[in-house]
Amino acid sequence: MNFILAAAFLFVLGAAAGIALGRWPAAARLAGYGSAALASLSLLLESLACLLGGASSSLILPGTAALADFSFRLTPFGALFCAPISALGFAASVYAVGYAEEHDDKVSRLVAFYNLFLLGMSFLPAAQNAFSFLLCWEWMTVASFFLVALDHEKSESRRAGYIYFVMSQAGAAFVFALFFLLRAAAGSWEFEAFKAAGPLLPAGAKNALFLLALIGFGTKAGMAPLHLWLPYAHPAAPSHVSALMSGAMIKTGIYGLLLTIFSFLGGGPWWWGAVLLAAAAATSLIGVAYALIENDIKRLLAYCSVENIGVILMGVGAGMLFRAFGREELALLSLSAALYHTVNHALFKGLLFLSAGSVLKAAHTRNIEEMGGLIKRMPLTALCFLIGSMSISALPPFNGFVSEWLTFQALLSGFNLPTMSTRILSLLAAAALALTSGLAAACFVKAFGVAFLALPRIDNARRAVEASVWELSAMGILALGCLGLGLFPGVVLGLLKPAIESLNSGPAAFLPNPLLAPSAADGPYGQALPAALVALAASAAAAAAAAAAAARWIGGPARARRVPTWACGLPELTPRMEYTATAFSKPFRLLFSFIYRPLREVSQECVSSPYFPRNIRYSSKITYLIREKLYRPPLRLFLKVSHMARRLQAGSVNVYLGYLSAAVTALLLLSLWGGWR
Repeated sequence: MNFILAAAFLFVLGAAAGIALGRWPAAARLAGYGSAALASLSLLLESLACLLGGASSSLILPGTAALADFSFRLTPFGALFCAPISALGFAASVYAVGYAEEHDDKVSRLVAFYNLFLLGMSFLPAAQNAFSFLLCWEWMTVASFFLVALDHEKSESRRAGYIYFVMSQAGAAFVFALFFLLRAAAGSWEFEAFKAAGPLLPAGAKNALFLLALIGFGTKAGMAPLHLWLPYAHPAAPSHVSALMSGAMIKTGIYGLLLTIFSFLGGGPWWWGAVLLAAAAATSLIGVAYALIENDIKRLLAYCSVENIGVILMGVGAGMLFRAFGREELALLSLSAALYHTVNHALFKGLLFLSAGSVLKAAHTRNIEEMGGLIKRMPLTALCFLIGSMSISALPPFNGFVSEWLTFQALLSGFNLPTMSTRILSLLAAAALALTSGLAAACFVKAFGVAFLALPRIDNARRAVEASVWELSAMGILALGCLGLGLFPGVVLGLLKPAIESLNSGPAAFLPNPLLAPSAADGPYGQALPAALVALAASAAAAAAAAAAAARWIGGPARARRVPTWACGLPELTPRMEYTATAFSKPFRLLFSFIYRPLREVSQECVSSPYFPRNIRYSSKITYLIREKLYRPPLRLFLKVSHMARRLQAGSVNVYLGYLSAAVTALLLLSLWGGWR
């Protein structure tokens, strides 16, 4: 069966169903999202079969005489990216059947653009020539723009949509330039021709192509300082769309960057890896620093996506450094860590966004300062958010721990590099990763503790109800995935093997075979790590069982006793006594004040004495340096020039005819001058 053709048909069918059944929102949701779920499932099966050594089906759409055919076929490397996209697409589609009822007034547009968005994004890793790739790239961008701006009647959504579209198209300009230059060098639009011609290019041309790829694909991935669109677009989109944009779409930037550097250009000099490693370390620190002081739960998760893109690119940058100096095994370890974290991030970030969507739906607010106590009203959602928080904080036995542990091993192996500058860079990157991991844990202690624990702060939080079965089912699938990929890393590393070999990065003999049980021949990464994690889990389970048995033996049968919570001598506890998210992040705000540039305003209203104020008002805000120092000045200049040019638009047809006559006269004079010469 041709799963690629079946998936394309189902995505188009789902979009059509959303439009046709718009008058019956429940039917439109069930048909549209159900079709998307089946299409994603078919692509997931195709991707896994390809990674396990099976032959991939293909889809070829004939082009015109001037264009190449639109060709799609999964390679093992493409399948490695298509698999998490499809897995998250399946979970998000199941989730949306129950969640998206709050958007029933826009159900036709939402379901149609959702299916088209998934179609473009899922097929991009299967593209086999530049036209197919660019078609999916723009298809994905335009469809997601309409999803970000779904609530276009709100100025916040319009602004988010415009920022996202402008940044995406600016990045796309670099991607288009990259492919057109490769076409000029290869004489063909096919990727196979790019792979043959790219490594033979002069060093200067390869450097230029690397920079084009870094800016173009880095913009889509959310690499600092090109990440400006993420904290605007992710909160504005519906939560299941935010999960796909953060967990899957930004990975297409990683895919394009890896494809260009390793496959099309065949690698490069050591300074490519050094530049990428330095940018990755800065990206991870910037992302987690701004996530720490964010109280909007979806903006917090968006900044955490920036942080995790930095972690992924650390592995890529380290792999490029090792490969440039001939350390192939360490290069493969670094790339394995990067690709492992790519898969992991899709699962735990999708889980966090879906959990946050259910919280938003129940509490009707994105501000965690207004939540509280939700663990009592939404215990299963709280459990899923906790699993996602532990995964993203790199705590065992969940998946984030494994990939970040491998990344640490790769960066610390930088002491094997031959030059002092690259050793120092690797050490600094490892320190940045350690600091990032610690700050990420603090960030999610704040997010989970303030949102789910203590007392509800607003009425909506008090009246919150558990998420629907559809939502819980999707979150449960992703939570189990986070646990499974943490407990059985040997299976994942085995699936990475054909993908890395397909990327033309040399033989990956040290990685395990996914069809066989781990053995000593598979090396330390196929045997020691899963054994250690299983031993850790077994030890924790044994310790818990021993503690429970001892408590039962000493204290006798357990008896429930209900007593009031101690209120420090006060009559009762109130929400005003709770620790706030702002208070939790205050030490970090002071520690990193050179980044935040905080501005604080305190005002008080007094009656007779300043020692007895009646009201005190406190407000605090931070300065987003990248936005204010990098983006704001050219924007002001552009607006100034636009206002000056606007004076030419007098609104008079006679004036416009005068402009036209003057232009024609000038052109005639120039042509006459050329003839006289």
